[in-house]
Amino acid sequence: MKQVLLILAVVALVGCGEFKEGFKKGVDRQKKAAETKAKVVAGVKLWEFETGGGVFSSSAFGSDGTVYIGSNDNKLYAINSKSGVKLWEFELGGEYSAPSSPAIGADGTVYVGSTDKKLYAINGQSGVKLWEFETGGWVRSSPAIGSDGTVYVGSMDHKLYAINGKSGVKLWEFETGHAVASSPAIDSDGTVYVGSYDTKLYAINGESGIKVWEFETGNSQRRGVYGVRSSPVIGFNSTIYFGASDNKVYALNGKNGAKIWEFETGGVVDSSPAIGSDGTVYVGARDKKLYAINGKSGVKLWEFEAGNDIPSSPAIGSDGTVYVGSFDNKLYAIKTDSKGLAKSPWPMRGQNAGHTGRTSAK
Repeated sequence: MKQVLLILAVVALVGCGEFKEGFKKGVDRQKKAAETKAKVVAGVKLWEFETGGGVFSSSAFGSDGTVYIGSNDNKLYAINSKSGVKLWEFELGGEYSAPSSPAIGADGTVYVGSTDKKLYAINGQSGVKLWEFETGGWVRSSPAIGSDGTVYVGSMDHKLYAINGKSGVKLWEFETGHAVASSPAIDSDGTVYVGSYDTKLYAINGESGIKVWEFETGNSQRRGVYGVRSSPVIGFNSTIYFGASDNKVYALNGKNGAKIWEFETGGVVDSSPAIGSDGTVYVGARDKKLYAINGKSGVKLWEFEAGNDIPSSPAIGSDGTVYVGSFDNKLYAIKTDSKGLAKSPWPMRGQNAGHTGRTSAK
């Protein structure tokens, strides 16, 4: 009897070992299958969503993952980022409504401009209009939101407006010498920077609307190209970077407007720069090139040539890869030495990778 029990125990132990080994192999197979599936899925389209017109607007991402984007069919859409299912649509006025990209307030309110000369505030969950504010011209500028919820936006009526984000009441307006298509950037002290077709970049007190300083760039040699269309970005120590129609990229002292350096490209610079974690400034130009410039010295680190002009604004991935589009119908991914986006007050157009257009300053 003892011998039988001993044999059964040995069999049980062997069986247990075989079970464990089989289980381990099964887990390994599942893991390998999952890795294989992940490799297959990478680069494959997850979904697509069709609007009724061209999409020139940049998307903005809500804290719940909702994607907001405008289209030339006069509508702003809210889309589930996982499924691609439309959550709601809001009809804007005007001939077409693509130029302004949406911004998202801390409470989820979505702000967007339109060619009907209005800025709209829309409930991000329901798509219901909260208020509208009328300017004197098209609103191509994308809104920027201050730490107190004030919304700053430019208009083709030559003005920059400060609007109460809750009520839609105008707090102040500042008049430049020409149209304002540039999108504002907000420094940690509340100073607002914006470009104008009058060839100038302005620094404006965000609370009072009083001009702090102005800086004048050169004139473009190309017909129909005006002033500063590039949206400024803010680097370390309040250094302001932006492009201009005189083919140059500028770095200015944000406190007094003094020029730190200028870098000349071979074409108009209406691309908005992006700043890497190491302070490198990446910007495109209408000479078919993307430039990497040392943010402190203005010295070119390298250049990348595409098949056509690069008016789009670069984006920087968390691993430092720079993504930029060109008129050659291509999107490029370029390896850099940066380790993601700079942790500065306003390192890219839209402030952050989610393009919320909202300052991170408290």
